[in-house]
Amino acid sequence: MAWQMTQLLLLALVAAAWGAQVPGTSRARTDLLNVCMDAKHHKAEPGPEDSLHEQCSPWRKNACCSVNTSIEAHKDISYLYRFNWDHCGKMEPACKRHFIQDTCLYECSPNLGPWIREVNQSWRKERVLGVPLCKEDCQIWWEDCRTSYTCKSNWHKGWNWTSGYNQCPVKAACHRFDFYFPTPAALCNEIWSHSYKVSNYGRGSGRCIQMWFDPFQGNPNEEVARFYAENPTSGSTPQGIGPLLLNLTQMLPLWLLN
Repeated sequence: MAWQMTQLLLLALVAAAWGAQVPGTSRARTDLLNVCMDAKHHKAEPGPEDSLHEQCSPWRKNACCSVNTSIEAHKDISYLYRFNWDHCGKMEPACKRHFIQDTCLYECSPNLGPWIREVNQSWRKERVLGVPLCKEDCQIWWEDCRTSYTCKSNWHKGWNWTSGYNQCPVKAACHRFDFYFPTPAALCNEIWSHSYKVSNYGRGSGRCIQMWFDPFQGNPNEEVARFYAENPTSGSTPQGIGPLLLNLTQMLPLWLLN
Protein backbone atom coordinates (compact mmCIF):
# COMPACT_ATOMS: atom_id res chain seq x y z
CA MET A 1 0.00 0.00 0.00
CA ALA A 2 2.78 2.38 0.96
CA TRP A 3 4.65 1.58 -2.27
CA GLN A 4 1.54 2.30 -4.35
CA MET A 5 1.13 5.62 -2.59
CA THR A 6 4.80 6.37 -3.28
CA GLN A 7 4.35 5.67 -6.99
CA LEU A 8 1.31 7.92 -7.17
CA LEU A 9 3.12 10.70 -5.36
CA LEU A 10 6.16 10.42 -7.63
CA LEU A 11 3.92 10.63 -10.70
CA ALA A 12 2.34 13.76 -9.27
CA LEU A 13 5.79 15.24 -8.66
CA VAL A 14 6.85 14.49 -12.24
CA ALA A 15 3.70 16.12 -13.59
CA ALA A 16 4.23 19.15 -11.38
CA ALA A 17 7.86 19.50 -12.42
CA TRP A 18 7.03 19.08 -16.11
CA GLY A 19 4.32 21.71 -15.92
CA ALA A 20 6.47 24.05 -13.85
CA GLN A 21 7.97 27.17 -15.29
CA VAL A 22 11.27 26.97 -17.15
CA PRO A 23 13.97 28.77 -15.11
CA GLY A 24 14.36 32.33 -16.37
CA THR A 25 11.08 32.44 -18.25
CA SER A 26 7.35 32.66 -17.65
CA ARG A 27 6.74 29.72 -19.98
CA ALA A 28 5.70 26.31 -18.69
CA ARG A 29 7.64 23.32 -19.96
CA THR A 30 4.50 22.19 -21.75
CA ASP A 31 4.51 25.46 -23.73
CA LEU A 32 7.85 25.15 -25.51
CA LEU A 33 6.73 23.87 -28.91
CA ASN A 34 5.44 25.91 -31.84
CA VAL A 35 5.86 29.26 -30.07
CA CYS A 36 7.12 32.74 -30.86
CA MET A 37 9.25 34.75 -28.45
CA ASP A 38 8.03 38.06 -27.11
CA ALA A 39 10.41 40.33 -29.00
CA LYS A 40 10.45 43.40 -31.22
CA HIS A 41 9.09 42.08 -34.53
CA HIS A 42 7.76 38.61 -33.75
CA LYS A 43 4.14 37.65 -34.28
CA ALA A 44 2.16 36.64 -31.20
CA GLU A 45 1.65 33.14 -32.61
CA PRO A 46 3.19 31.22 -35.53
CA GLY A 47 1.22 30.59 -38.68
CA PRO A 48 1.45 30.33 -42.48
CA GLU A 49 3.16 33.15 -44.41
CA ASP A 50 3.07 32.05 -48.05
CA SER A 51 5.14 34.94 -49.43
CA LEU A 52 8.14 35.04 -47.12
CA HIS A 53 11.12 36.59 -48.90
CA GLU A 54 14.01 34.58 -50.34
CA GLN A 55 16.18 33.16 -47.52
CA CYS A 56 13.30 33.31 -45.03
CA SER A 57 11.06 31.24 -47.31
CA PRO A 58 11.81 27.86 -45.65
CA TRP A 59 9.55 28.96 -42.77
CA ARG A 60 6.59 29.97 -44.94
CA LYS A 61 4.39 27.06 -43.81
CA ASN A 62 4.69 28.08 -40.18
CA ALA A 63 6.45 31.30 -39.22
CA CYS A 64 6.84 33.78 -36.38
CA CYS A 65 7.76 36.53 -38.87
CA SER A 66 5.63 38.57 -41.23
CA VAL A 67 6.32 39.02 -44.94
CA ASN A 68 7.52 42.57 -44.31
CA THR A 69 9.94 41.40 -41.63
CA SER A 70 11.34 38.79 -44.02
CA ILE A 71 11.91 41.46 -46.68
CA GLU A 72 13.64 43.79 -44.23
CA ALA A 73 15.87 40.94 -43.04
CA HIS A 74 17.59 41.06 -46.44
CA LYS A 75 18.30 44.80 -46.41
CA ASP A 76 21.33 46.71 -45.21
CA ILE A 77 20.56 49.01 -42.25
CA SER A 78 16.92 47.93 -42.35
CA TYR A 79 14.23 49.26 -40.04
CA LEU A 80 14.39 46.02 -38.02
CA TYR A 81 17.45 47.00 -35.96
CA ARG A 82 19.28 49.65 -38.03
CA PHE A 83 22.27 47.31 -38.08
CA ASN A 84 25.09 48.02 -40.52
CA TRP A 85 26.80 44.84 -41.69
CA ASP A 86 29.39 46.94 -43.53
CA HIS A 87 30.81 48.66 -40.45
CA CYS A 88 34.37 47.78 -41.51
CA GLY A 89 34.00 48.06 -45.25
CA LYS A 90 31.92 45.95 -47.58
CA MET A 91 31.04 42.57 -46.13
CA GLU A 92 31.58 39.72 -48.60
CA PRO A 93 28.26 38.49 -50.07
CA ALA A 94 29.08 34.89 -49.09
CA CYS A 95 29.44 36.07 -45.49
CA LYS A 96 26.38 38.31 -45.49
CA ARG A 97 24.08 35.50 -46.54
CA HIS A 98 24.80 33.75 -43.23
CA PHE A 99 23.77 36.82 -41.26
CA ILE A 100 20.60 37.07 -43.32
CA GLN A 101 19.91 33.41 -42.59
CA ASP A 102 20.67 33.97 -38.92
CA THR A 103 18.14 36.82 -38.90
CA CYS A 104 15.54 34.66 -40.64
CA LEU A 105 16.02 31.88 -38.09
CA TYR A 106 15.73 34.31 -35.18
CA GLU A 107 12.70 36.16 -36.54
CA CYS A 108 10.81 33.30 -38.19
CA SER A 109 11.44 30.03 -36.37
CA PRO A 110 8.67 28.67 -34.10
CA ASN A 111 11.08 25.95 -32.89
CA LEU A 112 13.25 27.86 -30.41
CA GLY A 113 10.97 27.43 -27.39
CA PRO A 114 13.32 25.31 -25.23
CA TRP A 115 15.90 28.12 -25.32
CA ILE A 116 13.68 31.18 -24.82
CA ARG A 117 14.53 33.17 -21.71
CA GLU A 118 13.17 36.36 -20.17
CA VAL A 119 15.22 39.56 -20.47
CA ASN A 120 14.78 43.06 -19.16
CA GLN A 121 15.43 45.06 -22.34
CA SER A 122 13.55 48.01 -23.78
CA TRP A 123 13.08 46.39 -27.18
CA ARG A 124 12.22 42.83 -26.21
CA LYS A 125 11.01 40.79 -23.27
CA GLU A 126 12.51 37.46 -24.35
CA ARG A 127 15.60 36.19 -26.11
CA VAL A 128 17.16 32.82 -26.90
CA LEU A 129 20.13 31.44 -25.02
CA GLY A 130 22.33 28.47 -25.89
CA VAL A 131 20.53 27.29 -29.04
CA PRO A 132 22.51 24.19 -30.16
CA LEU A 133 23.57 25.19 -33.68
CA CYS A 134 24.63 22.29 -35.91
CA LYS A 135 28.41 22.13 -36.19
CA GLU A 136 28.41 22.24 -40.01
CA ASP A 137 26.32 25.41 -40.10
CA CYS A 138 28.76 27.06 -37.70
CA GLN A 139 31.82 25.85 -39.60
CA ILE A 140 30.58 27.11 -42.97
CA TRP A 141 29.50 30.44 -41.45
CA TRP A 142 33.02 30.94 -40.10
CA GLU A 143 34.73 29.84 -43.30
CA ASP A 144 32.64 32.18 -45.47
CA CYS A 145 33.20 35.15 -43.12
CA ARG A 146 36.82 34.75 -42.04
CA THR A 147 38.11 37.15 -44.73
CA SER A 148 35.49 39.83 -44.08
CA TYR A 149 36.23 42.55 -41.52
CA THR A 150 34.78 43.61 -38.18
CA CYS A 151 35.88 45.53 -35.08
CA LYS A 152 34.13 43.61 -32.30
CA SER A 153 33.59 40.08 -31.04
CA ASN A 154 30.23 40.76 -29.35
CA TRP A 155 27.76 42.42 -31.69
CA HIS A 156 24.99 42.75 -29.12
CA LYS A 157 26.49 45.72 -27.33
CA GLY A 158 29.18 48.39 -27.30
CA TRP A 159 28.50 50.05 -30.66
CA ASN A 160 28.46 53.76 -31.42
CA TRP A 161 24.83 54.52 -32.40
CA THR A 162 25.10 58.33 -32.68
CA SER A 163 24.59 58.22 -36.45
CA GLY A 164 21.38 56.20 -36.15
CA TYR A 165 23.07 52.93 -37.03
CA ASN A 166 25.95 50.98 -35.52
CA GLN A 167 29.50 52.15 -36.05
CA CYS A 168 32.72 50.91 -34.52
CA PRO A 169 33.47 52.38 -31.10
CA VAL A 170 36.44 54.71 -30.74
CA LYS A 171 39.79 52.86 -30.78
CA ALA A 172 38.17 49.62 -31.95
CA ALA A 173 40.30 48.51 -34.89
CA CYS A 174 38.97 46.68 -37.92
CA HIS A 175 40.51 43.25 -38.44
CA ARG A 176 39.56 40.12 -40.29
CA PHE A 177 36.87 37.98 -38.70
CA ASP A 178 39.40 35.30 -37.81
CA PHE A 179 41.22 37.85 -35.62
CA TYR A 180 38.17 38.44 -33.43
CA PHE A 181 36.79 34.93 -33.98
CA PRO A 182 39.78 32.54 -34.20
CA THR A 183 37.55 29.45 -34.33
CA PRO A 184 34.04 28.61 -35.58
CA ALA A 185 32.91 28.15 -31.96
CA ALA A 186 34.17 31.63 -31.06
CA LEU A 187 32.03 33.13 -33.82
CA CYS A 188 28.83 31.22 -33.15
CA ASN A 189 28.98 31.32 -29.35
CA GLU A 190 30.13 34.89 -28.82
CA ILE A 191 28.79 37.11 -31.60
CA TRP A 192 25.27 37.36 -30.15
CA SER A 193 26.05 36.97 -26.42
CA HIS A 194 25.71 33.18 -26.42
CA SER A 195 22.39 33.05 -28.24
CA TYR A 196 23.98 30.02 -29.93
CA LYS A 197 26.15 27.25 -28.57
CA VAL A 198 27.81 25.28 -31.32
CA SER A 199 26.76 21.65 -31.04
CA ASN A 200 28.86 18.51 -31.30
CA TYR A 201 26.00 17.07 -33.34
CA GLY A 202 25.63 17.39 -37.08
CA ARG A 203 22.82 18.15 -39.47
CA GLY A 204 20.15 15.47 -39.63
CA SER A 205 20.95 14.17 -36.13
CA GLY A 206 17.75 15.52 -34.59
CA ARG A 207 19.87 17.02 -31.81
CA CYS A 208 20.91 20.40 -33.24
CA ILE A 209 19.16 23.37 -34.85
CA GLN A 210 19.77 23.81 -38.57
CA MET A 211 20.07 27.35 -39.83
CA TRP A 212 19.71 26.04 -43.38
CA PHE A 213 17.25 23.35 -44.50
CA ASP A 214 15.21 22.27 -47.51
CA PRO A 215 11.55 23.05 -46.74
CA PHE A 216 10.43 20.40 -49.24
CA GLN A 217 11.97 17.82 -46.90
CA GLY A 218 10.15 19.29 -43.91
CA ASN A 219 11.49 21.40 -41.05
CA PRO A 220 14.06 19.29 -39.12
CA ASN A 221 14.06 21.77 -36.24
CA GLU A 222 10.61 20.62 -35.15
CA GLU A 223 12.08 17.29 -34.07
CA VAL A 224 14.98 19.00 -32.34
CA ALA A 225 12.74 21.32 -30.32
CA ARG A 226 10.54 18.37 -29.35
CA PHE A 227 13.56 16.37 -28.17
CA TYR A 228 14.89 19.13 -25.91
CA ALA A 229 11.43 20.01 -24.61
CA GLU A 230 10.94 16.38 -23.59
CA ASN A 231 14.52 15.90 -22.37
CA PRO A 232 15.47 19.11 -20.56
CA THR A 233 18.35 17.39 -18.73
CA SER A 234 20.07 16.48 -22.01
CA GLY A 235 22.58 19.31 -21.66
CA SER A 236 21.40 21.84 -24.25
CA THR A 237 18.88 23.63 -22.06
CA PRO A 238 20.39 25.62 -19.19
CA GLN A 239 18.62 23.76 -16.41
CA GLY A 240 16.53 20.60 -16.34
CA ILE A 241 14.00 19.04 -14.00
CA GLY A 242 16.41 16.42 -12.69
CA PRO A 243 17.63 18.49 -9.71
CA LEU A 244 14.08 19.56 -8.98
CA LEU A 245 12.84 15.97 -8.88
CA LEU A 246 15.75 14.98 -6.66
CA ASN A 247 14.90 17.72 -4.20
CA LEU A 248 11.23 16.82 -4.23
CA THR A 249 11.81 13.12 -3.66
CA GLN A 250 14.10 13.96 -0.74
CA MET A 251 11.11 15.70 0.82
CA LEU A 252 9.00 12.49 0.76
CA PRO A 253 8.10 11.15 4.20
CA LEU A 254 10.50 8.32 5.02
CA TRP A 255 7.67 5.93 5.80
CA LEU A 256 6.48 6.14 2.20
CA LEU A 257 9.83 4.85 0.94
CA ASN A 258 9.90 1.83 3.24
